[in-house]
Amino acid sequence: MKVRILSSYSSKNFDLRGIKIPTMPATTINEVIKELDAIILHEKQQGSCRAFFPILYNKVTKRIKAGIETQEFDDNARMEKLDVLFANRYIKAYNQFKDGQQPTASWANAFKIDEAMVMQHLLLGINAHINLDLGIAAALTTGDDHLADLEADFNKINEVLASMVADVKDRIGKVSPLFKLLELVGKGKEDKLVSFSINVARDGAWLFANEYAAAVKKQEAIANRDVIIAALADKIVNPKSKLLQVVAKVVRFFEVKDVRKVAAVLEAS
Repeated sequence: MKVRILSSYSSKNFDLRGIKIPTMPATTINEVIKELDAIILHEKQQGSCRAFFPILYNKVTKRIKAGIETQEFDDNARMEKLDVLFANRYIKAYNQFKDGQQPTASWANAFKIDEAMVMQHLLLGINAHINLDLGIAAALTTGDDHLADLEADFNKINEVLASMVADVKDRIGKVSPLFKLLELVGKGKEDKLVSFSINVARDGAWLFANEYAAAVKKQEAIANRDVIIAALADKIVNPKSKLLQVVAKVVRFFEVKDVRKVAAVLEAS
């Protein structure tokens, strides 16, 4: 029997190598983690680089869960609601792509890329999820009239992500021995491949959250934002600098190509 992974439209559950895969949208942070686990397992089995972003995202989610359990946030129940709404946008986009449907252009540009550096795969996911999805999830969490109440916790979720990305950069040399060369050559350049900033993305996401909350035509607001963020994805994959283009190809050439080995490095504690 052919199993469709993580379909959001089926009421059944399937089992894949011992992992129970919920097939309805997640309603709790624990369900989010289970769905991310399933996506990671499936993509690793396929030898797909699409395993890399959910590995990072799963670490972020588990860190947020730990923060909720230790009451780190201003409103911990609200933070779980935000986390679930936020994650479901990625999971829905992933399902659409796997089912041959059209996700947002920002996610389509992230999912379709095969030949790219490990860091590019991570940045493409971060770009779509922070720059597009986070603002929408934030406004849906509080409702249009109470968004300002969320700002402190909104910033905390981005601080968690920033710390995880910094950790990945520290260890990525194990699978990308020339990665530091890219940072050295790209220093001072404005290309998104080397200048992408979580803090800048956070500020843009918060601005968009407020724009989305104020918008009468919600889908139009999303569509307009999606065009902008999809264009950023293209810049991450195709740097403007000819020198960076060459260096990126060299860095990619010497990277470990075994997805499981790369995944193991990203998953390590």
